[in-house]
Amino acid sequence: MAASNSLLRLEDIPGKGRGYVASQPLKAGQIVLTESPLILYSASPLFSPPFSSSSPFCDHCFKTLFSDTCNFPSCPSCSHHFFCSQTCLSLALNSSHSTWACKALKALQSPPNSTLLQQQPQERQVQARFIIAAHTLTPSHLTTFLSLHGTPDETILQAANLLHSLISPLFPPHSRLSLHLIAQLIAKDRLNSFCLMHPYSPRGPQRSIKGYAVYHKASFFNHDCVPNACRFDYVDTREQGHNTDIVVRLVEDVPEGREVCISYFRIRRDYCTRKRILMEDYGFACQCDRCKIEATWGDQGENENTDLPHVRFLRKYVCERENCAGTMAPLPPHDDAPPRVLECNFCGHLKTDSDTDKLYS
Repeated sequence: MAASNSLLRLEDIPGKGRGYVASQPLKAGQIVLTESPLILYSASPLFSPPFSSSSPFCDHCFKTLFSDTCNFPSCPSCSHHFFCSQTCLSLALNSSHSTWACKALKALQSPPNSTLLQQQPQERQVQARFIIAAHTLTPSHLTTFLSLHGTPDETILQAANLLHSLISPLFPPHSRLSLHLIAQLIAKDRLNSFCLMHPYSPRGPQRSIKGYAVYHKASFFNHDCVPNACRFDYVDTREQGHNTDIVVRLVEDVPEGREVCISYFRIRRDYCTRKRILMEDYGFACQCDRCKIEATWGDQGENENTDLPHVRFLRKYVCERENCAGTMAPLPPHDDAPPRVLECNFCGHLKTDSDTDKLYS
């Protein structure tokens, strides 16, 4: 499989499975992948008041609605879901807000289904949204989704049993998902979904998740705690129709044959936190050079004065804006000139590379 004009190729990476390597020398700032999602769904629990702790957003493209929701069209079947335009509403009525999908959501939010779901962790409510969204996948997208990595464990099988019993009777027989299929979908979603975030604010609170997206090609990027690439999303800044695309851009130059990795979370996290997240959420222990070094530091934490390569990397590429700590990556290069402007993948802040060099030289 190739990505972005064959800049990357899939190979078996020892100890990691399949991953991307550079198929030619690549430059810092170069975009190596742009991809639209296979599936999108809301991160809001079924029984939380709509937008109770965050800004309202379009229930199709997830753009933030920066004015009163009464100014935007709503779903005729479930009136508390809003859309940024008639175009998004029309598209949703043929997918995530089809007649059957809206009926299923309403049924889950009513007794006796609501009673059962409210006794479950909130995660189960979000998984219910995902399974309803999965019913709207085209056959080709469903096949692609099922090709992703992920195997159900006992916890997922228990969740699938409950969700199958609640959701399958709500759809016509020809479109129902089997128990086995629901378990497979949840397992693959758990390992491959990316977060779509609410807008950044320097005054807080921390950016919260408004939705999840799964991308086919992007799912093959492996993790590294000192990544040479990072993921950008432009949900609130890109034109409608492409604003949920994922964009993967290089942080540093990558020679041909080297693996291209992203970080599955913000790179400033300490060793113990990274270790816990990777094991609990992704089922593996990271063996990168940074983890091997920091594992020996004990309780003293990160030594900010050390001249180790990963510490220099963090000093240069971690955004220092308040309430951020995203990863800075160069803007795409032009005319073979070296990239001089860095963009944060979390808050969008721009700064010159020369400023960083002066600050940390």
